[in-house]
Amino acid sequence: MIVEIIIPSPGESINEVEIANWLVENGDIVEKDQEIAEVESDKATLPLIATEGGKINIIAPTGETIAVGSRACSIDTSFAGKATPNPEKPKNKEQTAQKELVVPEDKTESGKPVQKEYDKIRISPVAKKMMKSRNLSIDDVMNGLRRISKDDIEAIQLLPPDKVSPATTTKKEINRDVEKTKMSTLRKKLSKRLVSVKNETAMLTTFNEVDMSEVITIRKKFQNRFIEKHNVKLGFMSFFTKAVTEALKIHRNVNAMIDGEELIFPKFHDIGIAVQTPKGLMVPVIRNTETLSLAQIESKLVELAGKARAGRISLSDITGGTFTITNGGTFGS
Repeated sequence: MIVEIIIPSPGESINEVEIANWLVENGDIVEKDQEIAEVESDKATLPLIATEGGKINIIAPTGETIAVGSRACSIDTSFAGKATPNPEKPKNKEQTAQKELVVPEDKTESGKPVQKEYDKIRISPVAKKMMKSRNLSIDDVMNGLRRISKDDIEAIQLLPPDKVSPATTTKKEINRDVEKTKMSTLRKKLSKRLVSVKNETAMLTTFNEVDMSEVITIRKKFQNRFIEKHNVKLGFMSFFTKAVTEALKIHRNVNAMIDGEELIFPKFHDIGIAVQTPKGLMVPVIRNTETLSLAQIESKLVELAGKARAGRISLSDITGGTFTITNGGTFGS
């Protein structure tokens, strides 16, 4: 039986997504409930799950934008249980690239033997191609145990073959190359929103200095006991979150929002905390902070930040905040 895997809806107002990465290859045997791909919307990256086990036929390639409800792949269940996925298979492009850069053979593509101390050297794709075309071995271009680059190959070619030595000092050439990387859906949406906010809202920035010496003293004094009791570190964000929550109780207009011609005043405090992830900035929301202790806030923040960086955060985790704290601590703030 052929089972079709359909792109699920990540949430309201999202009509299309992008296949960020296939975790399996076409023709692989997958298991039921196995994660087979990462689907990226303008809000979050979500996993695509195999509803049945069997042989997979990939329809939508990596990087393609596809409408919600369209077919991503199909699974032939008659192959279920006949083989298992290869655990050594790389799950992303970076791992694949790293494997390609290693030269495990006893000979290079130029046909010259590789010394044992060089058999694990990584070679850039451009350098590898140039070595093959110019009949150079690793011994010809090595100057210490390091990655061979395009500059090294070109510098070696400036010398006569009988004069090439590992100790030769190579001259650095000016590099004017550029590298292009496709922007993720999340980053594109984030860029548009940042520009939109700047153009469509009245912006005000104020600067206030706060004496944090007492908080710093508390953290130093009770950090070890806090970790032993709650299994999480006592950071600054929990203090900031509690301080914001208490301030919002007093200044409820700051916690309010506009809906048409009405002002809405939530009686709860859902605090969003900005988290930098490999795919862009996300703002997980900690719900009802007025009811949480410092330890509960720290634990929830670690949980949400981990899900965000792993690309496993859900839409319910990043929507509906009533106030946001910009977390610049990782950048020295």
